[in-house]
Amino acid sequence: MKLIDLTEYKNKLNEYNKELNELKDTLKINEKENELNKLEKKTLEENFWNNEKESSNILTKIKQNKGIVEEYNKIVNKYNECDTIINMLKEEMDADLIKELSEEFEKLAMDLDNIKTKALLSKQYDSSNAIVTIHPGAGGTESQDWASMLYRMYIRWAERTKHDIEVYDIQDGDEAGIKSVTFSVKGEYPYGYLKGEKGVHRLVRISPFDSNSRRHTSFAAVDVVPEIDDNITLDIKDEDLEIGTFRASGAGGQHINKTDSAVRIKHVPTGIVVTCQTERSQFQNKDNAMKMLKAKIYQLELQKNKDKINEIKGENTENGWGNQIRSYVFCPYTLVKDHRTDYEIGNVQKVMDGYIDEFIAEYLRSIKE
Repeated sequence: MKLIDLTEYKNKLNEYNKELNELKDTLKINEKENELNKLEKKTLEENFWNNEKESSNILTKIKQNKGIVEEYNKIVNKYNECDTIINMLKEEMDADLIKELSEEFEKLAMDLDNIKTKALLSKQYDSSNAIVTIHPGAGGTESQDWASMLYRMYIRWAERTKHDIEVYDIQDGDEAGIKSVTFSVKGEYPYGYLKGEKGVHRLVRISPFDSNSRRHTSFAAVDVVPEIDDNITLDIKDEDLEIGTFRASGAGGQHINKTDSAVRIKHVPTGIVVTCQTERSQFQNKDNAMKMLKAKIYQLELQKNKDKINEIKGENTENGWGNQIRSYVFCPYTLVKDHRTDYEIGNVQKVMDGYIDEFIAEYLRSIKE
């Protein structure tokens, strides 16, 4: 049986213990537990459901606090398990226990990384749902295909991280890919995680659409805004809105929409246009379109306020050369590099399969510093 160095494990465990103590203060675990108790008592009051908006806000707050507290306590328990296994191995080396220690340490390290990233999400809108829009740059089919690749990447990320996706609008490309897509991401801190994805994304590869197999560079712009809840009131006048309906587009066949259920809304003062066509009901499409419009107008108002410009991170830039936040290189070598943090990964296919967590964490660390 192979022996292991328990001193090395113990030293690492001491480091994790220090990090856990620091995280307890950073995440305000004690305060969250106290607030959780008070909020849960409120739900037992007779008149709790009389005010639907207030009760909904309380339940949301309970869910958020409980999620953080339970996640932190779960990591503490895992830490204690590792400590117990080490003490058992000090008494007698056992092959099964050695394997268990290795597996538990790997899980502990991963869980710590995840909660440390979550500890960076403290801005006002970080817990909000995210509304993401992807537009291809110039280049026709090539850039439209790149936009669809990015869309798939975010879908895969959402699936991995247990976030829900709701598509509001998607326009298919002429030959391949997409002309645009807008979707919402719901779950734990979706805007906080995805706000750093806003910007121009650059692709370098041998084009599958080039009969001469030449290398092409394509661009696509990703926009991310937080969905604004009902507690924030915006002065959007009916007379400032141009609302139109049209027949939703689709791939044809039995799924094509035969009614004018798709909705397009233009906010005349700002020129902002939003479209939603994925629901069969015109009312649902209009409701989702208004959510998008409200989010975009609110972002615009924040950007006008110099004191709050950092609340919504990122600037709209030209969808082309010199403005990319991240490059994805498939040829002549494989590399994904974020130009803001210099963080890079050689396995480009893994990134395209939704493993963008390290890019997200590095960006959050960079703006925290």
